[in-house]
Amino acid sequence: MTTPGRLTTHVLDTANGVPAKGMTIDLYSIEGGEASLEKSVVTNDDGRCNGPLLEGDGLAEGAYRLNFHVGEYFSKINGKPVEFLDVVAVDFRVSDREAHYHVPLLVSPFGYSTYRGS
Repeated sequence: MTTPGRLTTHVLDTANGVPAKGMTIDLYSIEGGEASLEKSVVTNDDGRCNGPLLEGDGLAEGAYRLNFHVGEYFSKINGKPVEFLDVVAVDFRVSDREAHYHVPLLVSPFGYSTYRGS
């Protein structure tokens, strides 16, 4: 039995060594250079979404963007305004609708890293 394709993410706050609880993430599909909002979610206590952002027939081949609202998150937990990073945008492509695309973000107020996870 084939597992349906899906898109997932999670965020780790590397400055504090904890999952990034309560971070807003916006998912956009991109076609012809135009971005269309597909979904907006807030991370749970584990820094994850409560389910896949897209899955099955909802996951189409093409270009996508995840906007991670890191400035808002760090302002809220540190009690002071954004000092450097505001929104981290990760643009990526889905080329296999049946694959699992996991896009984690490791972030601090001043830097970030991402990769295709499993």
